[in-house]
Amino acid sequence: MNKEIKKDFPILDQEIHGHRFTYLDSAATTQKPIAVLEAVNDYYKNYNANPHRGAYYLSEKSTEIYENTRTVVKEFIGAKNEKEIIFVKNATEAFNLLAHSYGMNFIKEGDEIVISVAEHHSNLVPWQQVAKAKGALLKYLYLDEEGIITEEEIANKITNKTKIVSVTHVSNVLGTIQPIKKIIEKAHSVGAVAFIDIAQSVPHMKIDVSQLDADAAVFSGHKMLAPMGIGVLYGKEELLEKMPPFMCGGDMIEYVTEQDTTFAELPNKFEGGTQNVEGAAGLTSAIQYLNEIGMDNVEQIEDELVSETLKRLEELPFVTVYGTKDTKKKSGVISFNVEGIHPHDVASILDSYGVAIRVGRHCAYPLLNYMGVNAGTCRVSFYIYNTMEDVEALIEGLKNTRKWLGYGSK
Repeated sequence: MNKEIKKDFPILDQEIHGHRFTYLDSAATTQKPIAVLEAVNDYYKNYNANPHRGAYYLSEKSTEIYENTRTVVKEFIGAKNEKEIIFVKNATEAFNLLAHSYGMNFIKEGDEIVISVAEHHSNLVPWQQVAKAKGALLKYLYLDEEGIITEEEIANKITNKTKIVSVTHVSNVLGTIQPIKKIIEKAHSVGAVAFIDIAQSVPHMKIDVSQLDADAAVFSGHKMLAPMGIGVLYGKEELLEKMPPFMCGGDMIEYVTEQDTTFAELPNKFEGGTQNVEGAAGLTSAIQYLNEIGMDNVEQIEDELVSETLKRLEELPFVTVYGTKDTKKKSGVISFNVEGIHPHDVASILDSYGVAIRVGRHCAYPLLNYMGVNAGTCRVSFYIYNTMEDVEALIEGLKNTRKWLGYGSK
């Protein structure tokens, strides 16, 4: 199936440095299928206008496209109504919105905020700022040897002083799937709100935010085939209602006098300024594309790729893989290092063979420090357009990194 899917991604049908292009950095951003490219182009060719503001055809069509995306997202993630879907530019903006609108207004001195050591900086630095500003304590959930948060850690760290728990569902470094349902249940048992980062899970598996009972969940469209610049903050209606606006300006107000302002109802209250309608059109197309494939098939494709890659990496004695090797506990991300070679050198040599991977600390410095891997890691991440030929290109490229630097192939 994924060989047929790959035909929908024209950027992959090229040579890089004289070699077949192998893209293995989808955790950073996914490539876009023709359907998404055409949806964005169609919007600009036929419907470009400012939404919500004009009593004329193009503006009404722009509004329709934008608001239809809200409905599509609601259904895709299992939200209860469209008011719970707030459009942002990415997950980073969503977490900053939560930190400023909720954290800065509802956290008091002595309260505790709990996150995990595996967080992307976008779900870490904003809570550092809230804790410092409000005199709260920022606590971390640590990982076991497989890269997973244990039940004991959840029980010990989330206490009656905890007011916010904000954790990632899937690590962008290790690909490990965290016990998010148990974390949410524990947070609610002590009266805390639970926010989850689903940027690395919603593109790869079926997510139902209502079933999970998350108070808020965030993700970026560009990690699930959509354009850059469009993201989603899901929040329970009762939570969003009591939060003040994050950004003020056009389209998020009800009425303005010289000295006072009343704000629009949800979801407009959090969507100040002209919105990314073309990005919304692309997000709708991306979700439709994934729905046509089926999220069960997405999981199966990635599981086969990850299983084969882990098997092949195990055969290379000079490669160290981090985190669990159990594919039932892992999504489409693998972090590793090559003995004696800096990750940046590995990436440069692989690039010369047309293989694109990610290296560094992956916007997760505390996790890499916790792992004791200060130079960073090599990270490969898969999506529906990857094939077994891509796995083979990676493995052969890794053997060649050793040859280049005089180690031989073993």
